[in-house]
Amino acid sequence: MDKKIRLAETLKRRIISMELAPGAVVDEVALSEEFGLSRSPVRELLRQMAAEGYLELEANRATRVSSMSHQSLRNFFLAAPLIYISTTQLAAINATQIEIQQLKQIQQCFREAIDQGNIEGRVYYNNQFHLEIGRIANNTYLLPSLERLLIDHARLGKIFYRSPTTEDMQEDLNTAVLQHEQIIEAIEAHNAGEAGEIIRLHMDLSRRRMTEYVVPVGIEVPVSY
Repeated sequence: MDKKIRLAETLKRRIISMELAPGAVVDEVALSEEFGLSRSPVRELLRQMAAEGYLELEANRATRVSSMSHQSLRNFFLAAPLIYISTTQLAAINATQIEIQQLKQIQQCFREAIDQGNIEGRVYYNNQFHLEIGRIANNTYLLPSLERLLIDHARLGKIFYRSPTTEDMQEDLNTAVLQHEQIIEAIEAHNAGEAGEIIRLHMDLSRRRMTEYVVPVGIEVPVSY
């Protein structure tokens, strides 16, 4: 594999897996040494990844992983349902049998990651599942928005797909797997309305878990006067 491609794939995976945390400095020199590249192609790649939304570039400052502020999270939760529903409905209209088979293969990998307790795999294959739906939708306006959305969805997904500590968390994971299967069935049946409704329910499930983390439930503390 080309060194630059390998660097791009590795860096993206480190970002969406949160190995590189939001706001973390990206060491250009260290990357050059790790992947055996000169500084110029590394800089070029970092600029490209900044344009895609993975990184933040500012004059006279080190390159950083894109932050996740309260404003960006608010924007995410506002935009996500619109983009996911639109792309999934278009995928149901456009999907070929070959594309559906590819989606099923990704879903199998996702299911295996859930069964094996592989958190990184859960996040990665969930990301790939929704990205593949975006590709099937085949809309040049929606795909870039979906790709940007998926960066933060993957990072927030580390919360949703972490090892379940309660029975209802495990239930939500099982529901997520089932909803993926139902989305595939709706796409295969070319039922855009059904596909849109299932992805809406799927987003509601994810949003509930994610917002529980972002805005945790307060603890009741007895107050005496």
